[in-house]
Amino acid sequence: MQAIAGELEAFINSHKDPLRKLPEEKMVFKPSLLKWSRKEIMGHLVDSVQSNIRRFVVAQYEENPYIVYNQDKWVAIANYQHWDTADIIDLWYLLNKQVVEILKNTPAEIAERTCQTQELHTIRWLAADYVKHLRHHVHQVLELGPVPYP
Repeated sequence: MQAIAGELEAFINSHKDPLRKLPEEKMVFKPSLLKWSRKEIMGHLVDSVQSNIRRFVVAQYEENPYIVYNQDKWVAIANYQHWDTADIIDLWYLLNKQVVEILKNTPAEIAERTCQTQELHTIRWLAADYVKHLRHHVHQVLELGPVPYP
């Protein structure tokens, strides 16, 4: 878990400033009515980190908790398109710092406990998958090379 926490910490630290420097017109542009803007993608990452915090914590004391969320509804209800972009990025950054601390403090044997999302996974697997998902979307927002994510 230490390695995953370190990877996440390095990633958020190196990408916070580039995200904050993106022009607002790029952040709010929607390629179509059915696609998210970059700002909404960052909002989705805020929702994702909140759901994963719940998974990483609850799975440590409950047996196979079932924790899912409807990403499209969360983004729509939160109305990220109308938020201040700096607030979304700051919230994303701070919530990910919380994840780093949770992962650093998760003992190896506890990391093997499970949580039910669409499938049953260990906390360790969910943490590694979370970092891949985060990389995928941040690379989309910053127009960096693609990160394969199922």
